[in-house]
Amino acid sequence: MSYTARDIRNVCFMGHGGDGKTALAESMLYYTKVTDRLGKSAEGNTVSDFDPEEIRRKYSISTSIIPIEYGRTKINILDNPGYFDFAGEVMQSVRVVDAGVIVVSAKNGLGVGTEKSWKYLYERKLPKFVYISKLDEEHADFFKTFEQLREKFGKTLAPITIPIVEGDKTIGIVDIIHKNAFLSGKGKSQHIDIPADLVDTVDEYYEFLCEAVAETSEENMDKYFSGEPFDLSEIIAGVAQGVKDLSLVPVFCGSAMTGLGTAALINGIVDFAPNPTEGYAQPAVNENGEEVFINCNPGETPALFVFKTVSDQYGKQSYFKVISGDLKPDMALENARTGDTEKLGHLYTARGKKTYEVKELCCGDIGVVSKLTSVKTGDTLCIPGRPLTVHPVDYPEPCYSRAVYAKVKGQEEKIATGLARLAEEDLSFTLVNNAETKEMVLTGAGDIHLDVLCSKLKSKFGVDCELRDPKVAYRETIRGVARDIRGRHKKQSGGHGQFGDVVIDFMPGDTPELTFEEQVVGGAVPKNFFPAVEKGLRESCEKGVLAGYPMVYVKAILKDGSYHPVDSSEMAFKTAASLAFKDGIPKAKPVILEPIGTLNVTIPDAMMGDIMGDLSKRRGRVMGMTPNDDGDQVVEAEVPMGEMMSYAIDLRSMTQGRGSFTFKFVRYEEVPASSQAAIIEAAKADED
Repeated sequence: MSYTARDIRNVCFMGHGGDGKTALAESMLYYTKVTDRLGKSAEGNTVSDFDPEEIRRKYSISTSIIPIEYGRTKINILDNPGYFDFAGEVMQSVRVVDAGVIVVSAKNGLGVGTEKSWKYLYERKLPKFVYISKLDEEHADFFKTFEQLREKFGKTLAPITIPIVEGDKTIGIVDIIHKNAFLSGKGKSQHIDIPADLVDTVDEYYEFLCEAVAETSEENMDKYFSGEPFDLSEIIAGVAQGVKDLSLVPVFCGSAMTGLGTAALINGIVDFAPNPTEGYAQPAVNENGEEVFINCNPGETPALFVFKTVSDQYGKQSYFKVISGDLKPDMALENARTGDTEKLGHLYTARGKKTYEVKELCCGDIGVVSKLTSVKTGDTLCIPGRPLTVHPVDYPEPCYSRAVYAKVKGQEEKIATGLARLAEEDLSFTLVNNAETKEMVLTGAGDIHLDVLCSKLKSKFGVDCELRDPKVAYRETIRGVARDIRGRHKKQSGGHGQFGDVVIDFMPGDTPELTFEEQVVGGAVPKNFFPAVEKGLRESCEKGVLAGYPMVYVKAILKDGSYHPVDSSEMAFKTAASLAFKDGIPKAKPVILEPIGTLNVTIPDAMMGDIMGDLSKRRGRVMGMTPNDDGDQVVEAEVPMGEMMSYAIDLRSMTQGRGSFTFKFVRYEEVPASSQAAIIEAAKADED
């Protein structure tokens, strides 16, 4: 079936991990007869969770595209992971959808993932729906969960469906707008009268909807105050307008396992969610370099935005949204980032792991194209000569670092190659080769994120790796002065010998690099050997005397020495300088310096005490506190980097996932004497 932009609904499923997003997608697939059985995550047979890692772990780790067709409407469902380690997938989704469905468990109530999902949609000014799930489970309570949501997010939430409860069991639902009631059983629905104990509740919620509809236009307001009732079409149109205006959040409920409420949600998305021409405007830069916001426009020249990449042994698949015009196979489009022309070839739509070739994709639809080798996530492809660059996806800054080591020596290159391939589809992690510590440092959102990456390295690239705490790049310096330190190198082995003799003062310097001066009088050391002395000292600074860390802020003054007209050489004086260094630095009160970073941690005010106590244990110094626009506190502190290894995990535990932080290196400071011995001991053990 061919579609126009007005027939498309792009929605993403969001919420706390385990609240039933994938189960809801499976229920919608089953209801619309796309599948003939209800997939379950626990059994590893869902359309959405098809990656081997997802099947093994029994939860989503990446976004799946799940399109369904309902009448003349195509709904593109983007089923997102709920665990915070995969927030980058959510960031990609919210850039291409026109509304979000927040799934909340009626059993567990409002979770941190619920709050984060609301925040993501709020920041993007995207319309919101709420689906209260798992009504069939024991201790499920729709009304308690609904009140929690209203208390947290305000009075814009309005029930569209509510459950019929008999004893402790949900047996049906009531549709507030149509004032219909249905019993559910054995996969079928039976129409009944609204139960007497729910009549007043239904009337109350219906009146609230009418008030919300009245506020969408002056005409509706006049009609409402004149006492004239709205007809069904006016209610539906008014709710849809309220959703688009962000003044109304429809609340649905149901059970994915029994199918209760699934049809009502599908109808609600069709009736109330904006189509792409009415939806979110993408921030972009036009051909004149001007900042613009672009809406999906079928009448414009074709353009697409790549929001996701999947790499496998067959190549690379680019998932995109058509942001203007209509796409056809074999079109030649220009990559606005590189200027390269890309031929699209065949066009596909995706449903889970399967792709289906299509002859055309209309404006606003979501599709897949393969083998665009130079195209990356975040690229915009458009007609040559009409460059348009949509702003790339903003990913949460990765904050949990581990050093990655091959379990079998010699496979380090395979690890680097494998992670580079994985980085094509996951832009939310970084890999840095630290030349100083000689480690590959992998940084992601959390321990689950990095564990998944390691599992993919093994399954896709056949390389086993392990994660360790990354080494801290300490430094060494001196706090005292060592004067008249002699370094003498003399060696006679027949023929020309080797002779170099220097006298050097060592003291604290003003710059990280070695400061070298010469104050030689009377030619005791010829000038042509000064560079060799300096080179010997600089090379010696690469490895300090305490724990082998680089020396910084050292000043060396060449005062005196002697030479042999035949046996002296640059090598001899270089060696003499290094001998003076090894003798003099231990006499100049050497100390270890540790890297200090600025920590900005954002937390709810109620958790301030725990955070402050934890920072104290980490030898942190609090520099200030500032409230932000969300009502949270931003604590600024300076903390040694060596104390921050597990902070991402510890902060998540202390704040139940509500806290976030950034951490940047600022300078080096002297390590307290009580800690130096442990650092020296660890360095010696590492050498062994």
